[in-house]
Amino acid sequence: MRKFSIVIILAAVIFVFVSLWWNNGLSAVDSHDKSQKFFVIPKGTAIRTVGNELKSQKLIKDPVVFFIYIKLNNLDHDIQAGSYRLSSSMSLPQIMETLGHGTVDIWVTIPEGLRSEEIAAILKESIPTYKPEWIERLSSEEGYLFPDTYLIPRDATIDSIITLLENNFYKKVMTVGLTKDSPHLNKIVTEASLIEREAKFEEDRPYVASVLENRLAIGMALQIDATVQYVTGYNQTTKKWWNQPAPYQLKVSSPYNTYINTGLPPAPICNPGLSAIQAAVNPKDTNYIYYVNDSKGKLHFAENLSDHNKNIQKYLN
Repeated sequence: MRKFSIVIILAAVIFVFVSLWWNNGLSAVDSHDKSQKFFVIPKGTAIRTVGNELKSQKLIKDPVVFFIYIKLNNLDHDIQAGSYRLSSSMSLPQIMETLGHGTVDIWVTIPEGLRSEEIAAILKESIPTYKPEWIERLSSEEGYLFPDTYLIPRDATIDSIITLLENNFYKKVMTVGLTKDSPHLNKIVTEASLIEREAKFEEDRPYVASVLENRLAIGMALQIDATVQYVTGYNQTTKKWWNQPAPYQLKVSSPYNTYINTGLPPAPICNPGLSAIQAAVNPKDTNYIYYVNDSKGKLHFAENLSDHNKNIQKYLN
């Protein structure tokens, strides 16, 4: 009987201890501190990492309670990546409510090689303040909307978004020796936009740049399919922007069509990443003027039409 009483007492003590620990973990770190802190959750951050970071910023008391609370309430998928305003005066349930619904900024990823209309579609899906007229503003900055992952305020304006993307563009191109005042910046970005759309693999890009430079040097039409794709635009049948041009489309009248015009298009056709820009800045020194891609997108280069036709037979037939 005495042993049973001891067990009951121990169980009660453990229960009281666990209850105190649990309730303490749920309570605010400092109920008197109403100041707000920005708390950022990058995409793909593990729950345990979020808990540890909340603890380090003195927003919760115990990351273990945080983790258990999430599991008990099935909140694993409720935490959204983004930026939040949190306070040490908030209890753990209040913080969880905010992390599930109250993001201040939104993570937006813009992949390499998109045209402005595709970027507009991403913003339309992500940013509540989106307006249809954003497309025209984005189009006017084609080529300089640097592809990257951004934390964008929910109430962002198109001007603030363009400033964010372009500031990042100029910051990135400085690493390859370019500045806002570089005399040939538009030429390089335009070439990079062609390279981005033509070369799937990074190692092919300096060679595509070489082909472009070699053709420009001899006054040969660039004959880049992507420029025709840019002109023909969205295809209602395929529901895509970049479609393989039909033979008749190669003759479409446009200054962007490099089949009927020599030289570069007047402006970029997409927004290239740093790899393509680097290739345009430092093309390989070759005599190549032709290339063809195989079924996997790998490019094969040739110095003359005879070798090019052999590549066509080898890699396309």
